[in-house]
Amino acid sequence: MKPENPETAAPADAATRRDVRPVICYPVDTLPAPDLGPYLAIRADAVKTSEVLVPPRDARCFRVPAGHFFRITSVEGPQVGDLNLWNAADLSERFYSGKTRALHGTHLSTGDRMWSTFPTLRPMATVTRDTLDWYGFDDFGGSVHDVIGTRCDPYTHRLLSGGDYHHCCHSNLTRALAAETGMPLHEAEALVHDVLNVFMCTGFTRDTGQYFMKASPVRPGDHIEFFAEIDLLGGLSACPGGDCSAEHSSDAARCYPLLVEIFAPKEAPKGWSQPLRNGYSRGHGL
Repeated sequence: MKPENPETAAPADAATRRDVRPVICYPVDTLPAPDLGPYLAIRADAVKTSEVLVPPRDARCFRVPAGHFFRITSVEGPQVGDLNLWNAADLSERFYSGKTRALHGTHLSTGDRMWSTFPTLRPMATVTRDTLDWYGFDDFGGSVHDVIGTRCDPYTHRLLSGGDYHHCCHSNLTRALAAETGMPLHEAEALVHDVLNVFMCTGFTRDTGQYFMKASPVRPGDHIEFFAEIDLLGGLSACPGGDCSAEHSSDAARCYPLLVEIFAPKEAPKGWSQPLRNGYSRGHGL
């Protein structure tokens, strides 16, 4: 947070320095954009194969084979969720929110992709449908489905409040991954990572640059749908903040379940193949 009364006096050319035009860090002109046509063509007659209902203030894992779709839907009431993705065959490859943010911006929608960590750095899932794409950015600079928040967690909760709370999304995802894989909690926790905040409405304040949340515009029936580019293990937490209109990491907010559904198409998208691992040699100059 910037100090209200800086110790250093502004130089004579302060206005000139501030007026320098920004440059996009990662121009994506050369990044191949997904052609959604083939995805949507096979989605129409895809068959639902399974579903997982994520209870309020808890998390569940689910598996999605490459070439299948998965949909996250708000049911019963407005609710946000924290999504983790792993390569089902190698949990060390997982969603990289920071690089996804650098490539697609602070909030994701239709046509954006969830990218994996180094050294693979490849698409894990592609957003193919978003019923909240109408929201855009509001007058506060807020939008939905962010990759800027990390997930609510018991460590920050204790730091700020002095108390322990065990139904933060970090803990929920840790328990869910441990239950799914059979690994001890401490091993599962090391694999839980920064999330896609599904349905959450967030941004940064213009005066202090602080991360904010506001009541999500999500309503029952709203959903976001993805195409699995590789075999996925997913983890979804129904955040203890409910619609995040007031607070999270507490039992005060009204919370609702989230529904995850898996759909199997009859064929692969025309011209599609699973993305290869990143081609960098990993020589690092030596």
